[in-house]
Order: sequence, then C-alpha cells, then structure tokens
Amino acid sequence: MAYQGLETLQFINEARIAEVLEWTPLIDALERAMIDFSAGNVEQPVRQMVPVPGHDAIIAAMPAVGEAMAVKVVTLYHDNAGTDIPTHQAVILVFDKDNGSPLAVLDGRLITEMRTAAGSAAAARKLAPANPEIVTIMGSGLQARAHAEALAAVRPIGALHLWSRTEAAGRALAAEIGATFFADPEEATRGADIIACTTSAKQPILQGAWIKPGAFVTAVGWNGHDGRELDDAAMAHTVIVESTVAALDQAGNIRGSGCEIFAEIGEIFAGSKVAPEGATIIYDSVGIAIMDVAAAKLAFDLVQG
Repeated sequence: MAYQGLETLQFINEARIAEVLEWTPLIDALERAMIDFSAGNVEQPVRQMVPVPGHDAIIAAMPAVGEAMAVKVVTLYHDNAGTDIPTHQAVILVFDKDNGSPLAVLDGRLITEMRTAAGSAAAARKLAPANPEIVTIMGSGLQARAHAEALAAVRPIGALHLWSRTEAAGRALAAEIGATFFADPEEATRGADIIACTTSAKQPILQGAWIKPGAFVTAVGWNGHDGRELDDAAMAHTVIVESTVAALDQAGNIRGSGCEIFAEIGEIFAGSKVAPEGATIIYDSVGIAIMDVAAAKLAFDLVQG
C-alpha cells in the first residue's frame, strides 16, 4: 500500500461503526484472535494504566500486533456514571502492518463495549449449556445491555433475569430488554445456567454457593487490580482467562482468591485444552488489546466495503 500522510487520515465515527458491526462476525473475529494470541502469534504488552490525579479515573494504552496492527487509548472516569458522558471513551489508531502507515482513527467507545460482550459470547458459545433455561445479568449499565444482546446471539435464552445494585436503573433496563428484575442477587442467580457479572463492584456480588453446578459465569466488570465481583467459592471452579499474564496482573477476582487458572480461552477454542465434562466455568475477563485490534480491523474492513 502507498504511504498515507496524516492530512488524509480517515476518521470512522461511532454512528458508522454501529451501522457495520454485528454480533456474529465480531464473535467469530474475536475467537480467531484469541486462538492466535494463545498460540503466540500476537505481540502485545499488558495494558498500561495511568491514574488521573484528582479523579477516580485512569488513562490506558493498549497496543497489539496480530493479524492487524493498532493501538487503543482509553479513559475510564467512574464519576461519569449516571451522566451524559460515557464512563469509557476511546480512540483506536489502525496502522498498515506492511509499512507502518496510519490507516484510520476509529471511535473506540462502541468497539470497547461490543468486543467485551462479544468475548463473553464467544466463550459462552464454546462452554455454556446449549439450552439455558435461565440467563442472569448482574448490572444495569452498558455492559449489562450488551451482554443480553451478545449472549442471545449464541444461545436461545429461556428466562432472562436481572439484578442491579441500583434498583431504579435495574428495573428500567429489565423492562427495556424483557428481563425479570430481582431485588435480591441470590434469588436472581439461583438456578441460572449463564450468569454475566457486569458491575464496577469492589466487593463480591456473586457467591459460589448460589451458582448452579455446570453453569457458565462471565465476569467482565472493571473493578481495579484488587476489586472483586466473585467470592472465593466461585473462583474455586474451573477458571478461564484471556491472558494468564494480564489476569495475574489485573484481575481482582484472581489476585484476591489466589485461584488456579485452568486455561486461556484461546487454548479452549483451539482444542489444545478441554474443560472438564460438566465443570462450572468461570470466564474472568479483563479485556486485552488484541480484542480491540480484531474488532477495529473488522469495522475498518466493513467500512471500506
């Protein structure tokens, strides 16, 4: 490809990304990316996070080189919750892998939202019960809504339950997505075949005693290095992560419980490791850069037609 200067650099906004990015192709792209990652075909550091003085906030850099080459710069401002400003805002710069030229800047907010839920859905497609009678969403933010959509793309959902630490927001989202709201987290999760934990809780919201044997649990809430969504009993099950290195550095559920990591999801997708028959699966996701790169490449390619 010919050299492209910054004066002609393309910007792809969120509205355009929303027009082209769909769940199933994204889920497929992330599965391929995670196989490549665990096979050693991806170069990426652990997410570099810098606190913002005077705010409950961070700015983070996430570069990766795999099938494509890109870097995401993302901010997380917890105090934006409940306002018109998103808690997560990001840009992704995609480069030509052959010559290093910048190809486009993509709005990364929706990509971050969708790739997180799509990662959970990809894992659920491989590991969750085939016909879940109950799916429970814990949380009432963007990831709660996105997980309800993404999981429905890979599994037929019987009853959809929802619990939130904020009752008003939980009831509103439940009505929007056709879920039954539960004020009690135990009641919401007992008997569920799939549970998605999507909160910013610092202390466990899901107890292992509530989890149905053989269930699939995905935990994606960003809780800091030491915050937890799951208690030790939950983390005593079969734990699968995106990146062992990233999880040990940044996953509060894992750091706090000292649990054993069974496998990376890329190893499960590739078949090099197989989850025990009938195991209760805990998919603990911190999000890694190659997921953003794969999603951005897919969106970029679709926009180009």
